[in-house]
Amino acid sequence: MTQKVVTGRKVFFIFLAAFGVVIGVNIMLAVKAISTFPGLVTKNSYVASQSFDRDRAAQISLGWTARAVVENGVLRLSITDKAGQPVQPASLKATLGRATHVGEDQIPAFEFDGKAHTANVDLGPGNWNLRLLATGHDGTAFRQLLALYVGRKS
Repeated sequence: MTQKVVTGRKVFFIFLAAFGVVIGVNIMLAVKAISTFPGLVTKNSYVASQSFDRDRAAQISLGWTARAVVENGVLRLSITDKAGQPVQPASLKATLGRATHVGEDQIPAFEFDGKAHTANVDLGPGNWNLRLLATGHDGTAFRQLLALYVGRKS
């Protein structure tokens, strides 16, 4: 039985290959993270903060509560007032997407059925966010981020 000699050159190349794999994976993950998540919530946080308290108080004064659920490919968004009655805002815009990237973002085409706003959606399993912007009839903005979970189809 012959034993192979481990030379300094062989150890160097093993060491180089191991660190090459680690560095390569780190670079790939960093590129993926930067390319899939915009990271931008607001363009200028200082400017946004100047009206935050006033906007928040106006939104709270509406007394609206928003809830969303996805069942059988239908997104159901219910907005209710202080008395629990359905609200049909003057305008309604929403973006449905993943929290981690914008590649699957979609804009639901809501229709009001008298009780809630509904839209057909095609969502894969996992966590989703509904970024909602509704406007009251007095012009008050109502912003809400609703988290949704879609289970695996059986």
